[in-house]
Amino acid sequence: MWRRTYLLLVLVRLWFALSPSYLHPDENFQGPEVIAGEIFSYPVRRTWEFTSDNPIRSVFPLWPVYGLPMLLLRWLWIGNGQDGEIPPIAVFWTLRVLMFLISFVLEDWALHELIPSPRHRRVAVLLVASSYVTWTYQTHTFSNSVETLVVAWSMVLIQRIVDDQQQSSFMASFVLGVVSIFGLFNRITFPAFLVIPGFRLVAHFWRNRPVITPWNNLRYNSDLDNLAQHGLHPWYQHLLANLPMLIGPASFLLFLRPHFSLRLYSAVSGIFVLSVFQHQEARFLLPTVPLILSSVRLPKNQVTLRIWAGAWIIFNLFFGVLMGIYHQGGIVPGQVFMSGQPDATTAVWWKTYTPPIWLLNGKNEVLQTKDVMGMQGDDLYEQLTALATCDVPADRRNQEYLKEKNGTYLIAPASAIWLDPYLPNKGLDGLRFREVWRHKKHLNLDDLDWGEDGVWKTLKRVIGRRGLVAWRVTKSC
Repeated sequence: MWRRTYLLLVLVRLWFALSPSYLHPDENFQGPEVIAGEIFSYPVRRTWEFTSDNPIRSVFPLWPVYGLPMLLLRWLWIGNGQDGEIPPIAVFWTLRVLMFLISFVLEDWALHELIPSPRHRRVAVLLVASSYVTWTYQTHTFSNSVETLVVAWSMVLIQRIVDDQQQSSFMASFVLGVVSIFGLFNRITFPAFLVIPGFRLVAHFWRNRPVITPWNNLRYNSDLDNLAQHGLHPWYQHLLANLPMLIGPASFLLFLRPHFSLRLYSAVSGIFVLSVFQHQEARFLLPTVPLILSSVRLPKNQVTLRIWAGAWIIFNLFFGVLMGIYHQGGIVPGQVFMSGQPDATTAVWWKTYTPPIWLLNGKNEVLQTKDVMGMQGDDLYEQLTALATCDVPADRRNQEYLKEKNGTYLIAPASAIWLDPYLPNKGLDGLRFREVWRHKKHLNLDDLDWGEDGVWKTLKRVIGRRGLVAWRVTKSC
């Protein structure tokens, strides 16, 4: 029974991997977009983290994770006699499938290695496989997702070194060193998860060799002024808010029925160290999810177990659909749409995450993408007035606009009610908005205004008017 359940959950994981939700801009700008510009001819945007005088991120870990698959894809494309460049959306889906595969193979394999008890192992594997974090975050191209796998396999290697007193432990030690260097350059938070497990190696080796973290990254994240640009949080943010948001009902088991293990100690050390830094996002705790879910015991009472299992299923289905399908789900399809608009020369993105420009398939050589996510409505209108092109005569407005040389587009959530008074305008004065595209599976959770509108009105607006819309913006000249 558990095998059939597990295989079903693997298919669920694949289904979410093939859904175009967009959880955070970093899943593109800290990974695929950087390497895609090196391998293909796509114009890309390199963020300050890679281009500043003291860069805090290295492209080193990006090449084996994203570069090699892209090179292989290009080789297969050319080898099959295909002409021209690979469409960026094909690369996008290839990487999603890759993240699914390495999550399915490496994460689940690590759990089998780390948990000796077959019964406990089955429960742990099912909990991890049924977590919405596994379905969504782990199948996206986050450095945090890669960090999760690196932490898990570092734990496996430490266990092999400690358990194996023979010469073969030399190979495990060598691989641990390579993995540790990779993990360190991938994310500076990586050593935090190995603080306690690393102590087990002290007694195994005659001397402990500490790992020195990349200085620029540490210095940047130690400066409160820098962290304030990304948002400051209280020290308990990870423990009381972010962790429950990731594991939901499993939080109760963590405190009431923990299974003390090296995996749990690794998660605890990671949470403790990461809580020292005042910028705390939930995805920073991704490596703790499989470690914690494999270190809890299910309730013994059958009634309590059924209640908990029901809450676990509902929690993960809700957040799986929310984060895996609807969360900023129109951005990737929106960029694919914009890449096919022959007249598009300016695209203004409002109240969305920053769109990945490498998906424009070279269109960004003539298309200027403006990200005005937090701009006030009046300022947006003023900017659109300056950018809008002249409207075509009424008898040519259906599809004739595609023959124009220049076109300005506004891409914004349908829930942006500030635009409502301006959309019906058909007169000579002011801007005219012509809807040309809509994607219904899009929710903007950064547009929640509980204090101004109240809970019901906010939910009615954001959920009832879900979707991402593209308008062609014109004016009379």
